[in-house]
Amino acid sequence: MPVIKPGLAGIPDEVDVVVVGLGITGAGVALDAATRGLSVLAVDAHDLAFGTSRWSSKLVHGGLRYLAQGQLAIAQESAVERGILMQVTAPHLVHALPMLTPLNDAMSRSRAAMTWGGLQAGDVLRRTARTSTRTLPRPRRLNATETLSLAPSMRSETLRGGLLAWDGQLEDDARLVVTVARTAASYGAEVRTRARVTSATGTGVEVRDELTGESYAVRARAVVNATGVWAGDLDDQVRLRPSRGTHLVLRGSVLPHTRVAVMVPIPESTSRFAMVLPQPDGTLYVGLTDEPVTGPIPDVPVPSEEEIDFLLGVVASAFTVPPARADVVGAFAGLRPLLEVAGADASADLSRRHAILTSATGVTTVVGGKLTTYRRMAEDTVDALDLGAGPCRTARLPLLGATGTSTGPARLVRRFGSDADLVLATAREVSGLADDELLAPASDDVPVTLAELVFAITHEGAHDVDDLLDRRTRVGLVAEDRAVAQPLAERAIALARGVTHPTGKITR
Repeated sequence: MPVIKPGLAGIPDEVDVVVVGLGITGAGVALDAATRGLSVLAVDAHDLAFGTSRWSSKLVHGGLRYLAQGQLAIAQESAVERGILMQVTAPHLVHALPMLTPLNDAMSRSRAAMTWGGLQAGDVLRRTARTSTRTLPRPRRLNATETLSLAPSMRSETLRGGLLAWDGQLEDDARLVVTVARTAASYGAEVRTRARVTSATGTGVEVRDELTGESYAVRARAVVNATGVWAGDLDDQVRLRPSRGTHLVLRGSVLPHTRVAVMVPIPESTSRFAMVLPQPDGTLYVGLTDEPVTGPIPDVPVPSEEEIDFLLGVVASAFTVPPARADVVGAFAGLRPLLEVAGADASADLSRRHAILTSATGVTTVVGGKLTTYRRMAEDTVDALDLGAGPCRTARLPLLGATGTSTGPARLVRRFGSDADLVLATAREVSGLADDELLAPASDDVPVTLAELVFAITHEGAHDVDDLLDRRTRVGLVAEDRAVAQPLAERAIALARGVTHPTGKITR
């Protein structure tokens, strides 16, 4: 069974393709190249999904926003790629999310008509992308009673009804990255974390093992820079204008029984909405902003207090008892790697289309784009390398866990699909523990289990507690939950490495 490894021990000194960066784009390029029969080394200075790929809204968009902006090609591409993810490559990780736009005093009748027209146009995109109504139902109008049944916390006194549409929601964006990377490894790609590229040309890289400090030279027929907002560090010809998108994390009890995403119009905009997004772990995300960013790019972006206040203010209009600042138990921000475009004044005006650039040194850089279209970005990138490989296969290639069935625990099936049995079997073999201990949640509010943490160490390249709690799971988004889960993560590391760790039973 293929595994992802931290460090560089045993890497080849020559490959067809070196991929730098293991967010969703880099992982996708590694998979595309490996499935065409190319030898691949894919590296990241930190960890899988360390950058922008773990800071998304966890949505697989069908392109409705781009349609409203007149970016028809991007909208169509998004709808096609959404359908491929939901029906072929990752149906175990992407499910249909109902998205409700309340019609109330914050939504004028003219804007309601425009929004309904947009939803109908989005359904045309769904049909032209050949996505079944079994996967994504058609949009429909709701009366006030139906609307409140889906989100009982909404203000009812001015509610006229609602508009219900459907889009794709990821179980977890970082989990998609890990799964794509594991699938690439299953086709022979060497996937390594804690491996920093210190210099690169089109014919090779110098890469340093961040665990040992040892450096290696790797020759290649092509080098791909997929480092997102850090692309300019590897190729100084790349000019980006990053924008920051911030989300808030709330407990589900703040807006009880909210079973749908709630879309709240942002004032003075005809196409932008703030979103309240229920998550599989029982939390709610509120997002998102679009703020220009200048200066050095941080490893981990930080939301501003102004963005937090802005999001709370926008969604307040929709709820009887709106979320308050004290209800925010976590927040996160991501930087979009938007390509600089002449004449675009605001980051919201910049195209989300990806671009493939070749530097004077021969390095191929892929920038822009978005999570939903990662597969197409990867396909176009490998095509551009012109290495004489076979045709792209990934549009018809299920990721690991996407096919077959499992009778395993619901949480593992939701996060690993048919690989849930492998996850549990691995944890049993490594730990010697009974299933009830391997599958016990860290607490009532923190559903993470010892089994999945052990598997993250043995198969997914996780190296430390941060990897486990911030990327293989998302427990780290809430500081209180992180404190609860940290002993479990430490125990998983000890078990996976065969270290005696006398913690006794899991604290409940």
